[in-house]
Amino acid sequence: MYDELSEADIQKMKEEIEHRKVVVRKEALAAVKEAREQGDLSENFEYQAAKREKNRNESRIRYLERMVKTAKVIKDHSKDDEVGLNNTVTVYFEDEDEEETYRIVTTVREDVLHGLISIDSPVGKALLGHRVGDTVHVQVNDKYGYDVEIRKIDKTTDETDDKIRDF
Repeated sequence: MYDELSEADIQKMKEEIEHRKVVVRKEALAAVKEAREQGDLSENFEYQAAKREKNRNESRIRYLERMVKTAKVIKDHSKDDEVGLNNTVTVYFEDEDEEETYRIVTTVREDVLHGLISIDSPVGKALLGHRVGDTVHVQVNDKYGYDVEIRKIDKTTDETDDKIRDF
C-alpha cells in the first residue's frame, strides 16, 4: 500500500533525512563514543541512552526513506471555489451553533489538535470537492453522522511550514 503524499511532503521528508544523516547521526555517534569511554558498559546509563537515541535516529531515517520510495504523489485538482488539499475551511455545526476551522492535509501532516485533518478522515473526505454554502454529511461510522455547512474556503495556505508526523 502506498501513502499518498504531496510534493511538499516528500521535500520535507528529504530535508529531514539529510539533517538526520549529516547532523543528528554525527551527534549521536559522538554521544555513544563519549559514554563508552566512561567505563563499565553493563551499568552505564548514559551509554544505553546514547545507543537508544542513535538507534531511534537510524529507525526514523529508514522510515522516511521507505515513505519517500513508496509514495504515491498526489496533487490538488479542485477548482478555485472547491475544497481541496491544503485548503483551510471554516465549517458551521448547526447542532452546536459553532464554527470550526480545519486545514485539509495528507495523512503524514495530520494533527487534529492543531486543526490539521487528513484527506482520509471522515471530515476530510466529506469536505473535498464541495463549495461555500454547501451542507455536507460527515459519516463517522455506521451509526453516527452529522451535517456541517461550509462557510469559507481559504486556498492561500502555505504547506511548507507543516511538520511531518513522527511515528
